[in-house]
Amino acid sequence: MAPERTTSGGGSSGLELGRFLRARRTQTTPEQVGLTVGAGLRRTPGLRREELATLAGISIDYYVRLERGKETRPSPSVLDALARALHLDDQEHHHLRELVARAARYAPEPPPAPSRTVRPHLKLLLESMRPNPAYIVSRSMDFLAWNPGGLALYAGLDEWPAKQRNLARYLFLHPTARTLFPDWDNQVRTCVSRLRAIADTAPDAPDLTQLVGELLLKSPDFAKLWERYDVTGRKPVRKTFHHPHVGTITLTGQAMELEGTPGQRLGVYVAEPGTPDHDALLLLDMTAPQPASRGAEMNPGQSRQQP
Repeated sequence: MAPERTTSGGGSSGLELGRFLRARRTQTTPEQVGLTVGAGLRRTPGLRREELATLAGISIDYYVRLERGKETRPSPSVLDALARALHLDDQEHHHLRELVARAARYAPEPPPAPSRTVRPHLKLLLESMRPNPAYIVSRSMDFLAWNPGGLALYAGLDEWPAKQRNLARYLFLHPTARTLFPDWDNQVRTCVSRLRAIADTAPDAPDLTQLVGELLLKSPDFAKLWERYDVTGRKPVRKTFHHPHVGTITLTGQAMELEGTPGQRLGVYVAEPGTPDHDALLLLDMTAPQPASRGAEMNPGQSRQQP
């Protein structure tokens, strides 16, 4: 293994690196890594620092500096050894490297928030997807634009003012969310993992810190999941909705980054034509509110555009 580097610095980025390592260490059991646990009560959840350091082949003092944010430039071989010792999956391993890379180039000035402007042709794209529910969200999951079914699919979201419509906020704070999703626990874990992965690469970005701060304050469920520090991303999924207006529907979802609009993502749900699920989508699209001023409704974020 390459020698341990002893460069300190990195500010809040170094602290995030330490938080990630500690979260993964305390959630990895000795049995998972092949260690024999002796008799008696272990006071430390998961692995002890010295156990992880031994498994990774580094000194305990060096690992303690990593976890405390005092050391922010470990060598690639040290990172790989820690990833193996903690049984990190590919995405967690990549996130570990990203945290170290960001700590190395850390700048105290927060990066500018991505544009919230939704281009006209993307609004046309959303309209052309009907009756399939479709919407565009920001990196912090704010609803920026949608077609009628895209908003109506999240029952009750239209009751909130446009500036408050956010998927993470909806999942944790809207009373309908827990009944809409039969697998609500899985939905919120995925949501927090995505937010955590984004926030750790831009920890000072105002759009992210404001949302996370609000949810930490208002939702104990969010706070508990945030502390776990999971960063496993979402995969294409079939999702079931217990919708109060069109009944139970199961849809296939797809999300994708939008070219030329950093931070914006398109989400769409589809069902096979001729199936009861597709019939429910037709009903949802027809019965969703159809505002006279479609342009204003399709892009509520326009009035809040950032320069």
